[in-house]
Amino acid sequence: MDDIQKLLEAKRAAARLGGGQRRIDAQHKKGKLTARERLELLFDQNSFEEWDMFVQHRCVDFGMDEQHIPGDGVVTGYGTINGRLAFAYSQDFTVFGGALSEAHAEKICKVMDQAMKVGAPVIGLNDSGGARIQEGVASLGGYAEVFQRNVLASGVIPQISLIMGPSAGGAVYSPAMTDFIFMVKDSSYMFVTGPEVVKTVTHEEVTAEELGGASTHTSRSGVADLAFENDVEALLMLRRFFNYLPLSNREKPPIRPSGDPAGRVDESLDTLVPSNPNQPYDIKELITKMVDDGDFFELQPEYAKNIVIGFARMEGATVGIVANQPLVLAGCLDIKSSIKAARFVRFCDAFHIPVVTLVDVPGFMPGTSQEYGGIIKHGAKLLYAYAEATVPKITVITRKAYGGAYDVMASKHLRGDVNFAWPNAEIAVMGAKGAVEIIFREDKGDPEKLAASEAEYKRRFANPFVAAERGYIDDVIQPHETRQRICRSLKMLKDKKLENPWRKHGNIPL
Repeated sequence: MDDIQKLLEAKRAAARLGGGQRRIDAQHKKGKLTARERLELLFDQNSFEEWDMFVQHRCVDFGMDEQHIPGDGVVTGYGTINGRLAFAYSQDFTVFGGALSEAHAEKICKVMDQAMKVGAPVIGLNDSGGARIQEGVASLGGYAEVFQRNVLASGVIPQISLIMGPSAGGAVYSPAMTDFIFMVKDSSYMFVTGPEVVKTVTHEEVTAEELGGASTHTSRSGVADLAFENDVEALLMLRRFFNYLPLSNREKPPIRPSGDPAGRVDESLDTLVPSNPNQPYDIKELITKMVDDGDFFELQPEYAKNIVIGFARMEGATVGIVANQPLVLAGCLDIKSSIKAARFVRFCDAFHIPVVTLVDVPGFMPGTSQEYGGIIKHGAKLLYAYAEATVPKITVITRKAYGGAYDVMASKHLRGDVNFAWPNAEIAVMGAKGAVEIIFREDKGDPEKLAASEAEYKRRFANPFVAAERGYIDDVIQPHETRQRICRSLKMLKDKKLENPWRKHGNIPL
């Protein structure tokens, strides 16, 4: 018995050592943690249960039959994060550069399958050189097996990817199909083809960081949601982020009791919106003053800044926030912001998270670049997402809601449950000046007559009461009571039941 126990401990020690101390030291020298160190930080102390520690690859080509390291480059298992169950896999760059083999993929697939069965999120800590070339099509098949599970798990359990090193070629498509992607600055990158291939094919000179680094994907491409300074910050923020999410689509998000009273009023909100309709203000001030304890977890803050998305809590319960940002492009909807918000709304709808929408939108962004880029189809994605959503939807119009953008931003017509407006809100087809110039175009030579018509248009339409008369707005509220009214509405809506007509799936305008 002692011999067996010694053998077991020897095998465990070999697996824990990964690619050896020299490679572990090299990983640390780059400022990166090892696969196991990352899991220790991510999970509650002593809660992680490792699976498949002894799995090895089955490749015999190109000398691989002489290189066997237990675990085969990925650590898999489950544990608790703040007391709640989660599954994870952490790729080990010290073992064959974290390259994915058939056996490596089987380990990932096993924890994904189990997560689906028990209803718990999957977190991928990605640090891999890509497919293991020596295995050829077997490693490619392994990727496809993972992709298939990403698709089946979508909308069933939350999937989160944390890119903590390279992720290139086929390796990028599994993270791309997960719900959220976080990156680490200066040590992680994602691209389909690397700088050398780009140089060969297109003759462009570009570094790995410029092509697919954290700043590129969080500010230019929108592929990633957030970038963190180092591995430790990324893992601690991921633990915080995890607190907002339900474990699966079979349950509601967690409630974290707060001492922030639902009836709290904030008089400063009464002066948030400037009297000059063209003067911007920061919608994030409203968000932080409205939510529990001023705590707002913003996603994609550096991308499509004209719309703000993220998670917060109201009376302890998770809500998704979508808000036009008047500080950027006057809050107009464009291609990037429509896609950003649409994907977020669909995630919230899939996982029973109510959506609170703050509206100050003068319309869709005009211009040839938008039209040629397909703003019609991309704008329709946001419309589709709101119209399809059956979770509680609460909308507050703070200033402008013009044209088709009024419809799109969770209007009553798209089954908004509770729609409020502040007293100075303007709900109309367009601004008074533009409307009058079209309606009274024959008076263009008479400035006084145009001014009088503009004043009449403002009196008639530049207020929320016309919409309220028709029931499109449920109530006109004072800015300082916004939190109180939203909390009451959420409480009323907590048992809302609404089902869409049966279908295999809709055909969103991709």
